[in-house]
Amino acid sequence: MKHEVGKFIELDVREDLRNNIEPFEKIMGAVEQLNNGEKFILHATFNPLPLHKVMKRRGFDNEVEEIEEEHWKVVYERNG
Repeated sequence: MKHEVGKFIELDVREDLRNNIEPFEKIMGAVEQLNNGEKFILHATFNPLPLHKVMKRRGFDNEVEEIEEEHWKVVYERNG
């Protein structure tokens, strides 16, 4: 489920992860839609450390919050 509101794109991939569906392509598709100054908010079942590395190479910093067990919220924002 993707929501586009104001200055961010939000994507929840928890259901995909629970069903063993790899969400990487869906995530990158959402990231490609970002305009300058927009944030990408991701909801996942774990802290996606490998994705942080990919996003850092693309110029994004991140802020991670564990909402509850198996619900992590990550906010990616272009640095500089």
